[in-house]
Amino acid sequence: MGSNSLKNPLLFSDEVEPGYVKHSSFLKSSVKWGLKIVMWVIFIAWVGVIFLYPGEIGSQLVEKIINATNGSVFGTSGSLFLVFSAPILLIAILAVAHLIISGEHVFEKSKSSKKPRFRLWTFPVLVDGPFVVVSAAEFIGITLFVVFIIWAMYAYTLRNISLLTLFDISSSETGRFMLELTGLRCGMLGLLCLIFLFLPVSRGSLLLRLIDIPFEHATRYHVWLGHLTMMLFTLHGLFYVIGWAMNGTLVKELLEWKRVGIANLPGVISLLAGLFMWVTSLHPVRKDYFELFFYTHQLYVVFVVFLALHVGDFVFSIVAGAIFIFMLDRFLRFCQSRTKVDVLSAKCLPCGTVELVLSKPQSLQYNALNFIFLQVRELSWLQWHPFSVSSSPLDSKHHLAILIKVLGGWTARLRDSILSMSEPELSKTTITASVEGPYGHETPYHLMYENLILVAGGIGISPFLAILSDILHRVSDGKPCLPRKILVVWAVKKSDELPLLSSIDMESICPFFSNKINLEIDIYVTRESGPSMEEGKVHVASSSSCPFSGRSMSPLVGTGNNVWSGLYVIISTVGFIVLMALLRIFYIKPYNVSTWWYLGLLFIACMVMSVVIFGGLVIGLWHLWDKKASANDKDEDIDRIKVESTPSYGPVEDKDLTQNNPESSTIIQYGTRPDFKEIFASTSRKWGNVDVGVLVCGPPTLQSSVAKEIRSHNIRRQKHDTIFHFNSHSFDL
Repeated sequence: MGSNSLKNPLLFSDEVEPGYVKHSSFLKSSVKWGLKIVMWVIFIAWVGVIFLYPGEIGSQLVEKIINATNGSVFGTSGSLFLVFSAPILLIAILAVAHLIISGEHVFEKSKSSKKPRFRLWTFPVLVDGPFVVVSAAEFIGITLFVVFIIWAMYAYTLRNISLLTLFDISSSETGRFMLELTGLRCGMLGLLCLIFLFLPVSRGSLLLRLIDIPFEHATRYHVWLGHLTMMLFTLHGLFYVIGWAMNGTLVKELLEWKRVGIANLPGVISLLAGLFMWVTSLHPVRKDYFELFFYTHQLYVVFVVFLALHVGDFVFSIVAGAIFIFMLDRFLRFCQSRTKVDVLSAKCLPCGTVELVLSKPQSLQYNALNFIFLQVRELSWLQWHPFSVSSSPLDSKHHLAILIKVLGGWTARLRDSILSMSEPELSKTTITASVEGPYGHETPYHLMYENLILVAGGIGISPFLAILSDILHRVSDGKPCLPRKILVVWAVKKSDELPLLSSIDMESICPFFSNKINLEIDIYVTRESGPSMEEGKVHVASSSSCPFSGRSMSPLVGTGNNVWSGLYVIISTVGFIVLMALLRIFYIKPYNVSTWWYLGLLFIACMVMSVVIFGGLVIGLWHLWDKKASANDKDEDIDRIKVESTPSYGPVEDKDLTQNNPESSTIIQYGTRPDFKEIFASTSRKWGNVDVGVLVCGPPTLQSSVAKEIRSHNIRRQKHDTIFHFNSHSFDL
């Protein structure tokens, strides 16, 4: 979701749907709006400079800024850093203040607007093609990038032609000269795109939390930008290679490593690393050979380091800000992932799904649309896999659960390990988990619509189990919660997946919930023509538990403490500036260090040291503070966790689907797929002309089918607000 939806995620209709808005004082609200305006001004100015830079106006503007500031201790590299990198770091620091002032999401009812509003971030514009489902806002972003690339190439071409008149070049050399100039421009354009490439993959970044773009959406932007960036860098290298070959100096140029100027060999190494990452990230490779994609993508370290050696410190400072934010996020995630987490219980369901219940501290907050990255060290020390959280944050303050579909080698080995734990003769078998996250939507959008349609495919039901549990808990406890009409549309291949829905006991959570919530569940079993002979029988699952040792998830990432997160960013940034100043004052200037590639290496070293030393100090203090804060209620937490995770060895019975869900609200259809045109039309007839929040979790084909009907239905009759919760299990091993 985008920045427009962060604080106002509702569609307001005639008089039917009241919204929820944040309650705050006038001063608090004024400060928040002031911060937001300042951040927008900085962002627009920053993007404007990047957009204009390929042209004469932008180039002259940057040159004036350099001339005005290069007299500082940081020199030309400091000036370029101020223009291209400092703005995004400043926005990140201001985001700290904004998130701290915003605090937790406390809502009260407000008067509804009279007219429905068009939502750029949720209205699907493109539903087919290479981008799957593209919202109006995403389409605008794609269009702007295309316009930028076309404009930049046009501006650079004009500048290349004007340069020809300044040099006395023979007609035979003109072609080679233009090739190398074009290669230079493609490289510069690739650097400008690289500025944005690392921002979407900073999973726990305050920037992503500020604009509330969940990581599964941000990953798509990283993929799109990655294709564009590598295409430009490939053209950059290709044009130079052709030019050098025409001049007969190809091998010499490829191996050249200059002291002053661009060092070619590091550039070749960086480009080769980038090409390996690019080729193995293509969808066919990533889908069928995920491990190859995962391992080669770690070459980003080689790519970045040798890029700095290739261009030197002052050119690298153009992209340093975004890379620094990524380094901050990566180090924080590394520190979080070192913590071993207790697996309170592990269950293998007959439908080929594994349920894990993990221990978490009370201070770690999440919402029902979040997901985590999981590592099981007994299976692999390097592989991390994303899984949606299937439990509500109100189910327990001390644990969360995930459902894992067995689809490949890694998940099959996980299932086998759990099954072996339930065998008495193999009872010493254990699994050790590490967790990153939780990540996802900062705002609980599922609580902000009176009418919800949840569309799931297969294991995509997992986050919707958390949503249903969350809503039922809130209704039972009298907490803020708008949904009162909910339609669940679930498509599965075979009926053995149906018991997944019974993993939440609705009547136990909210007795007589059917009197408070209109819940309808439509299930489509697509590959069976009728109920199986075994339907209705009790399903048996193998369940195991591990000894509790008090090891919980670390609250460093995801929805961690805003104050400590802010201190981590601010102190690390200040530390980087201080280290660079000391380096230039006491080493670079006194010893007249002028080697470009060496200056680039020192620049990278300062970035790393500032994150590890200054950021590591904050993380250490953060850990001590969290440990002290939780010491008072530690004994109480341990007792409660033990009660919640009472071990149950051997076979455990899964409750039948109809025991938790009244037959009147659950309809199972066999041998057919959901007809979303009919589903939305029927919903309109039953619910009336109201605004509906539609959440989709499933494969791309399901997303496209829903988006097509949402788009046409949106225009014709009813307003829908669609959130596509992408299936994080698509590329599981």
